[in-house]
Amino acid sequence: MKRSVLLTAGIYAVMLSFVCFAAARADGSHREDSRISKGFRISPVPLNLKGRNHDDVGLGSYIVNAVAGCNDCHTCPSYAPGHSPYGPPFGPAGGGDGAINARNYLAGGVVFSPPGVVSANLTPDLANGLPEGHTYNQFKRLIRTGHDPDEAGRILQVMPWPVYRNMNEDDLRAIYAYLSAIPHAEPGSCVAPAQ
Repeated sequence: MKRSVLLTAGIYAVMLSFVCFAAARADGSHREDSRISKGFRISPVPLNLKGRNHDDVGLGSYIVNAVAGCNDCHTCPSYAPGHSPYGPPFGPAGGGDGAINARNYLAGGVVFSPPGVVSANLTPDLANGLPEGHTYNQFKRLIRTGHDPDEAGRILQVMPWPVYRNMNEDDLRAIYAYLSAIPHAEPGSCVAPAQ
């Protein structure tokens, strides 16, 4: 009798753990965790996590590096020498492995048409440590409205803010956290986006 009660209790405990595991998977937490860990694996630069939310930084890296394609417009040149995936004249015949240029990572400087449009440096400003020198609220307004906080009345012409403005608040906070955690960098030299 005692053995059957223990066996029954053991079966219920195993079933309960499966239910809890399934519930955790149903709410998407395992997907979020995998995006966070992937974000840390794919960041091309070392990250300063001191005083920052670890999960936000990892998720932000995932969004910036695996989803939004920020590197193509904000890193000049986008790929490390000899690594461009596009082949000649930007990379090796057949294309390279797409290794990101860590030296100038997200430092801007890419020239666009219309003439005079140059991508911004998204790395933390040396004076205040904020991405592009902007507070989170300025960053959020820029993404939501396309208005450049540094030039009143100017709307970003090339930045795909009309698409990015639909990101939820958690995603924007994560992107900002990641941009706050990357090292400051200076633009390199390039002639086109995604070079």
